[in-house]
Amino acid sequence: MLALQDAKQLYTLTDQSRESLKEWLPFIDHNKSWTDTEAFIKSTMVQFSNNNGFQAGIWYEGNIAGVIGFHKIDWNNKSTSIGYWLGKGYEGSGIMTESVKAFVNHAFVDLKLNRVEIRAAVENKKSRAIPERLSFVEEGHVRQAEWLYDHFVDHIVYGMLAEDWSNKIN
Repeated sequence: MLALQDAKQLYTLTDQSRESLKEWLPFIDHNKSWTDTEAFIKSTMVQFSNNNGFQAGIWYEGNIAGVIGFHKIDWNNKSTSIGYWLGKGYEGSGIMTESVKAFVNHAFVDLKLNRVEIRAAVENKKSRAIPERLSFVEEGHVRQAEWLYDHFVDHIVYGMLAEDWSNKIN
């Protein structure tokens, strides 16, 4: 999980990756200093204490490489969705695929959830490659699903069920 002492390093990664991250993440312009990142980390601690998922740093060779987390957990319907991003220089090495795989496994095995969803902008090929690589089912196309600074983007919705995941890993 992210901790307050990670704020400066996470902010530095975000700032160094600002151009590439801004293309797909709407919060980048609101993250102007390490105190903004610290406020984000505090909000993730509240999320965890409310038993509503968590956000984690993705660490690679001792450095923070990105973030992955459960947006929220719908305990009544035993479902969640996962969001993720990697900083500049960490893409293309399989780090995110392994991170998402670990989160999906945690959702099904440890949390006993039934469904995990991943949404990605239609044009965000790198993000879409992760659920496709992990055999998620492409379930739909949501029009104008997200506002990114000055325009809407459509999302592709991917889903994985616990029974499909257990068949995949066995």
